[in-house]
Amino acid sequence: MVLTRALADLTPLRVSPAFRRLWVGRVFSGFGAQMTVVAVMFQVWQQTGSTVWTGAVGLAQALPVVVFGLFAGSLVDRVDRRKFALVTTSGQAVCSVFLAVQGFLDGVPVLAVLALVAAQSCFVAGGGPVARTFVPRLLTPELLPAGLALNRIAFQGAMLLGPALGGLVLGRFGVGGCYLVDALSFGMAFYGVLGLPPMRPDGEPSRPGLRGVLDGLAFLVRTPVVRGALLTDLAATVLSMPVSLFPLVNAERFAGDPRTLGLFLSAIAVGGVAASVFSGSFTRLSRPGLVMLVGSVVWGGALTVFGLAPDPWVGLGCLVLAGAADTVSVVSRGALVQLNTPDALLGRVAAAEQIVGQAGPDIGNLRGGLVAGVASGTVALVSGGLLCVVAVVLVGVGTPGLRRFATPAKAATG
Repeated sequence: MVLTRALADLTPLRVSPAFRRLWVGRVFSGFGAQMTVVAVMFQVWQQTGSTVWTGAVGLAQALPVVVFGLFAGSLVDRVDRRKFALVTTSGQAVCSVFLAVQGFLDGVPVLAVLALVAAQSCFVAGGGPVARTFVPRLLTPELLPAGLALNRIAFQGAMLLGPALGGLVLGRFGVGGCYLVDALSFGMAFYGVLGLPPMRPDGEPSRPGLRGVLDGLAFLVRTPVVRGALLTDLAATVLSMPVSLFPLVNAERFAGDPRTLGLFLSAIAVGGVAASVFSGSFTRLSRPGLVMLVGSVVWGGALTVFGLAPDPWVGLGCLVLAGAADTVSVVSRGALVQLNTPDALLGRVAAAEQIVGQAGPDIGNLRGGLVAGVASGTVALVSGGLLCVVAVVLVGVGTPGLRRFATPAKAATG
């Protein structure tokens, strides 16, 4: 019985057919998206042999989300969200088709490939926020954390298996084959979105243009629970993101063994998947704010110990623990944000959350690299982990409502 309650809560898939269709579509389209990530990096590297150009792929993916995200979120709060999701899904699918076509051709300039990636990311800038508005409308508040945990399982499953599947398809059918599979996977994404009811925002629609964006930012500033949740995420990612340091730490501490480096890169994902599978152990708890804060402190603490670990197996254990803590924090933060945001503002707040999730890890990896360049990988990891713990504790102390918030259905019972 205890083990059953610790496993991921599948109730949202049973009670909401619309959520179930949306989740199935997310699973398949997520695998396709990860295959495209592999194909783009491989194609750009094959054409240029330059890490500058492969780095530009990340820029092409991130920049449209950061630049257009808030404006797209404002639009999400003015229109029928189901129709908007159909538009953004169609745009991404068309870009995938064009990528597939060029993938089967010879001599396509690398700038054209990056332009298609950037165009697709423009649709992601709107598709990400609108997708985050669906779960609160399809599930009751007490099932919201469980629904977000199931979405996390879909995301992490794609992250773990999608690149491997992409490599197999790439070796057999080339980059065009990978892009084509991604384009076909959008059929399942349409299956999920078409199963939704009409979803106009409740309450007053967003004002057009910059005014609507500023209204959303004003809400973030004046709402302590939402503000504290996003600050906690920034503290965890900006101050202690470890990925850019793995090669250096592996060289400094473990003789540069490529097998160790590969395990480092997988360990966080393994921990995240494990936490998702056993997400019932924390999604059924009534105080997601406190759970999020504890998860973020454990993330920082585990990375601090990883920075000091003399044995690679101890280090791997710390990374698995960090990955699990990250999933606990991410799912709890999503529940907090969505439960404390009026439906009329969900698009704009979701856009801000997406930007934080996109920019925070990139800035954190840059911070780690700069500190390591001045000192060492160990110093960068340990200082970042400790700073994360201190910052999260300060956010928790300074935001009592974050610690005390309880999901509405459970607040009445205790």
